[in-house]
Amino acid sequence: MTLARANPALTFPAPMDAIPRRLNRRVVVVLSVLGLHVLAVWALQSGLLRRAMEIVIPVQVMAELIEPPQPLVEPPPPAPPPPVAAPTPPKPKPRPIPQPQPQPVAAPEPMPLAPVVPPAPPAPPAPPEPIVSAPPPAPPAPPAPPRIELPSSNADYLRNPPPPYPPLSRRLGEQGRVVVRVFIQLDGTASRAEVQRSSGFERLDQTAVQAALRWRYVPGKRAGVPEPMWVNVPIDFTLKN
Repeated sequence: MTLARANPALTFPAPMDAIPRRLNRRVVVVLSVLGLHVLAVWALQSGLLRRAMEIVIPVQVMAELIEPPQPLVEPPPPAPPPPVAAPTPPKPKPRPIPQPQPQPVAAPEPMPLAPVVPPAPPAPPAPPEPIVSAPPPAPPAPPAPPRIELPSSNADYLRNPPPPYPPLSRRLGEQGRVVVRVFIQLDGTASRAEVQRSSGFERLDQTAVQAALRWRYVPGKRAGVPEPMWVNVPIDFTLKN
């Protein structure tokens, strides 16, 4: 025994009855592990483990959602009141000095107010001066109308005899003036004649027309150029005593 304690390498084999005890322990551990595995598999198949997880997980979630109560924060203590100063003794009141009573002063008469003259209204703006445009140029004077010379039967060289007095008109005492309208040609002859104003007697009117057609005339002129035109020829019928 002393040699074995002095040198641990020199150990003696264990006795034979100690080996079965060690084997029994290992067998028990292996069997218990196998039994736990079998029980876990059976629990998974039967749904017991899932129910246990469903029960455990909500409890943990609820535990996470519920916040722990926060600690109460105590308000700071109120500040101490300021020290109260000691009251000072009241000062003695001075005696009132008698004041002289004011004499009544006559109020000054109010000065008459000057009449307020309203400001004159501003003068209206002067109307703008009309723009005088230059007068348009005068239109050119129309040319003078050409000078017209009417035919005439009073020329001395014509020698037109007076119309014959109708005998019946003389006996009846018919007289008067007949105005005959005659158209004179360029050669001085009358181509047409008509009564312009009657004498009131048909015989005198017809005698005057026939006489006007037989007479000779000075042809009329326009701007010095002979031109056929109308002319009124008066013929008088008078009874001489």
